[in-house]
Amino acid sequence: MKKEIKQKFKDLIPMFRYLKIEDKIDLINEIKIDLHNLSPFKSEPVDCVIWVKNTNVIANDYNPNNVAPPEMELLRHSIQQDGYTQPIVSMMEEDKTRVVIDGFHRNRVGKECEEIQKKVFGYLPVVTIRESQKNINDRVASTIRHNRARGKHQVDNMSDIIVDLKKRNWSNKKISKELGMDSDEVLRLAQISGLTELFKDKEFSKAWELEENNI
Repeated sequence: MKKEIKQKFKDLIPMFRYLKIEDKIDLINEIKIDLHNLSPFKSEPVDCVIWVKNTNVIANDYNPNNVAPPEMELLRHSIQQDGYTQPIVSMMEEDKTRVVIDGFHRNRVGKECEEIQKKVFGYLPVVTIRESQKNINDRVASTIRHNRARGKHQVDNMSDIIVDLKKRNWSNKKISKELGMDSDEVLRLAQISGLTELFKDKEFSKAWELEENNI
């Protein structure tokens, strides 16, 4: 059975050569998605990397990670020399556009660097985050987890995001768990925002008061 399936697919490959570039990309994407749905790893986003037009990939407006110009240039050089070795993590909206969850700067390079854009035919490699992350709060948390895993995030922007999550009725405990922070870090970031009153709930207040008393 395995050999028969493989041979049938090989028999179809020559037909791909006659397709226009956009049709070829679309067809390969469809095949990848079909195979992904059959895959034992279908719960893992990286199991299915597809290429989409860069005009359909939209940056989020909450990413707390900025890259300095030298690092952006290094990223551009890396993609130029090594190609895209990491896809952009995205969530597909109802209008078929994709909002970036992780890969904000890979997205920028693919759009702003003419040489790279030409090399990849105006497309970008993307994976689709799990459907369970569709809620805006979960998307923000996912973006922050990706950034923190690399050790990169801006404190000021993180402070604003935490306050926003709190206003969306996320508890301190949930913020800590989802963003990989301890209670003190959550409270300190809240203090930066000047809105510490929002965070004076029962979960962490005692621990915070004890620390202050020991100063």
